[in-house]
Amino acid sequence: MNLILLFETDFLSAERVVLTGRRLQHVRQVHRAAVGDRLRVGRLDGLLGDALVIGLGEERLELEVQLWQPPPTPLDCLLLLALPRPKMLKRVLQSVTSLGVKRIYLINSYRVEKSFWGSPLLQPEKLREQLLLGLEQARDTTLPEVHLRPRFKPFVEDELPELVAGRRALVAHPVAAAPFPVRLNGLTSLAIGPEGGFIPYEIEKLQESGFAPVSLGKRILRVETAVPVLLSRLL
Repeated sequence: MNLILLFETDFLSAERVVLTGRRLQHVRQVHRAAVGDRLRVGRLDGLLGDALVIGLGEERLELEVQLWQPPPTPLDCLLLLALPRPKMLKRVLQSVTSLGVKRIYLINSYRVEKSFWGSPLLQPEKLREQLLLGLEQARDTTLPEVHLRPRFKPFVEDELPELVAGRRALVAHPVAAAPFPVRLNGLTSLAIGPEGGFIPYEIEKLQESGFAPVSLGKRILRVETAVPVLLSRLL
């Protein structure tokens, strides 16, 4: 935890907060903080700063906070991601959040198993948990939006064209002839398929919405590897 996130319910006043639970235990066991120490903190969807430990016990941590620094600049990327298997989804969500993506669409694909859409991990509180871990890692406070789209065709035909209007739109495809750009600038939409990639029909539908197929080369990467590699071109 490189940043202690603060929520509205933590604040006793504008400059005084009380923490319990996981964050308290992390401060005690990992930071090994004591009264008088300073910790890096940030208010969710707000500013960053630091906090003076003014009270520390078994059941609560009291901090005096000062917030003045804006969060890191987000990536100008709209990410479309074919829903990965639940165990992989945890890692991917943390990774894309730590890289600065703020709009994530989890979409269906022929190669996405139907059972994935019934995973408890897709409940709002479970998704939020993974996003918060990504923010803590990157010292960021701006919570990403995650949208679920379990029907591929209606989403691509009815919603996607408006979402990507005015953006450069790319779909990662292992057999595409064009190479993925070494560096990307400006507003970008990026679609990443499941293990094995999107099927030809799905590539065609994405192309109709303005996406250009591009490839990272002959090596076939796992989704959890491909995602940070592709997003790094925007950093």
